[in-house]
Amino acid sequence: MGKYSAIVLAAACVLALGGCATRGGQQPIETQVTDSQYLIGPGDAVNIIVWRNPEVSMSVPVRPDGKITTPLVEDLPAAGKTSTALARDIEKALAKYIQQPVVTVVVTNFIGNYSEQIRVIGQATKPQALPYRRDMSLMDVMIAVGGTTEFAAGNRASLIRNVDGKQQRFNVRLDDLIKDGDISANVPMRPGDVLVIPESFF
Repeated sequence: MGKYSAIVLAAACVLALGGCATRGGQQPIETQVTDSQYLIGPGDAVNIIVWRNPEVSMSVPVRPDGKITTPLVEDLPAAGKTSTALARDIEKALAKYIQQPVVTVVVTNFIGNYSEQIRVIGQATKPQALPYRRDMSLMDVMIAVGGTTEFAAGNRASLIRNVDGKQQRFNVRLDDLIKDGDISANVPMRPGDVLVIPESFF
């Protein structure tokens, strides 16, 4: 009977702790990491290497309309594609002029597709849009924007994220992460996240 009571007590403690996570209407952030591939975006530079054809191998920018132009390929859509997908498209376009072309595309200047960028607004030292990187964390984002201003309410910051096509808001603890070094406050980022840092009330 004593052993049974201990099990019931342990289960009750677990349920109580689980309830604490959502107390006050705060939604715990999802920490599932997605295996995301980098998508080319306007402003990126791509190095196009055509095997055995150096005369058509070159580095070109992705235009604001998301397309690229080379001497043999004009107005080819590039934004929103992986480098591999773009290489296959270039091979198809070059097949009119070169027999069995083999193309490799290397992205050399990373800005990223707009829908993939991490946006930081509010009381950041340098609010900006950042290209998403695989395994990017909240700490990486804060380093990139130079931390928060003296007027920031870091522990009232929130992360706006699209989950299954719906926009959700999660609470994040920037003060605990930056000022106290609490690594448990560091969470993985996802493409398209928006970090909102409010101003503190004095």
